[in-house]
Amino acid sequence: MKKGLLIALGIVAFILIIIISTISWGVGVYNRLVTLNENVNQAWSQVENQYQRRYDLIPNLVETVKGVANFEKETYTAVTEARAKVGQIRLTADQLSDPNAFQKFQQAQDGLSNALSRLLVVSENYPQLKANENFLQLQAQLEGTENRISVERMKYNQVVQEYNTQIKRFPASIIANMTGFKEKQYFRAATNAEQAPKVQF
Repeated sequence: MKKGLLIALGIVAFILIIIISTISWGVGVYNRLVTLNENVNQAWSQVENQYQRRYDLIPNLVETVKGVANFEKETYTAVTEARAKVGQIRLTADQLSDPNAFQKFQQAQDGLSNALSRLLVVSENYPQLKANENFLQLQAQLEGTENRISVERMKYNQVVQEYNTQIKRFPASIIANMTGFKEKQYFRAATNAEQAPKVQF
């Protein structure tokens, strides 16, 4: 009787150890996924901050251009319209897994980047604008912001890669699927990004 009881207790203890180990492993994996998801959200916040900085600079830039030069109206109209589109499209951290929402957001931002590039290229033909202190400061701030956007997008893509890799690896993919962790979208190069903006005079 004692021998049978000891064997039964041994089996129960073994099963309990396996269950506790499995639960402990699952909790560890889940916590790792939560950490990686928060890293993506934090990186996204930084991207948004830089886009907001650019968004806030544009009205001052357009007004300076309008005030100094008899500028091509269609150029700053394109910037104003692109800025308005960007203002209408918001992408929250919860939507980073939605490819359609992410693509619309990126297209709006790329459209604004293209319009700003055309504005700065056209401004080269206006000596009085190139000599204007406000314009030069705004141009420098805008160029710095574009560089910051590029850096933050790169950092965002790096944390997304780490997150996406983790949720796809077996056996962590089991926990990810059970708990609703979804693949996040990457920033990609804009369509025709390799071509400089065409400006005709």
